[in-house]
Amino acid sequence: MKKYFVIGNPINHSLSPKLHNFWIKKNNIQAIYDKKKLEEIEMNKFIQEIKQKKISGINVTVPFKKKIISYLDKLSSEAEKTQSVNTVVLENNNLVGYNTDIVGFENAIKSLNYNMTDKKIFVLGAGGVVPSIIFALEKMRVSEIILSNRTRKKAENLKSQFNNIKIINWGELTEFDVIINATSLGLNNESINIDLSKSGKNKLFYDVIYNPSETNFLKEGKRLGNQAENGKMMFIFQAQEAFKIWHGINPEINIKTLKLFEND
Repeated sequence: MKKYFVIGNPINHSLSPKLHNFWIKKNNIQAIYDKKKLEEIEMNKFIQEIKQKKISGINVTVPFKKKIISYLDKLSSEAEKTQSVNTVVLENNNLVGYNTDIVGFENAIKSLNYNMTDKKIFVLGAGGVVPSIIFALEKMRVSEIILSNRTRKKAENLKSQFNNIKIINWGELTEFDVIINATSLGLNNESINIDLSKSGKNKLFYDVIYNPSETNFLKEGKRLGNQAENGKMMFIFQAQEAFKIWHGINPEINIKTLKLFEND
């Protein structure tokens, strides 16, 4: 039986096993998918298990999306451009890293029927998934991307990768049409220490966190009269793409798929 994992730290919140095992069963694949909390020191040993074909593929989440690259033989063009990997597979004895977060985010926005063209985007965070979001936003022809991160240096590092972005200090507010929380603030019911009360109404508040389904950031957005969306569809679409890479099957996203998340 083939084994697949999602690795990260923390990892308890991840619903990847629930989704992948549902699709595995539905498509009669002899496999199992689990989650594993890893320390950085354990990474090399874990990677060797993929090379030895004890593990057939992995998904990668915070804080390893960039760190894993040094262990890989090849990157897809999207993974290369973003320097971010969330899906790994052994192909012709080469460890190949893919980035399915980009298509995940694009398809999630499409599913909202929201037009990003010429919109001003305010992104909170500079970690794991942010390069993928910036890459996707640029493809969607937004007018401006403003970035704010608790550690300004991490934001500045991203500017060397995407020179069109503007950086402001953490805690400052700017004008925006769409605000995206790409930090981990909210996983444990934390609040983001930014006063959004003067940001206006009818904006899109988007949180990449999907568990819990409504973070304090989204509650605040709703309270202020804005559209609030969590990262559930982004998560499902990126998983669909990873499943396709591993199994050569495009799993169906339907009401039963969405119901998997109702109790979480």
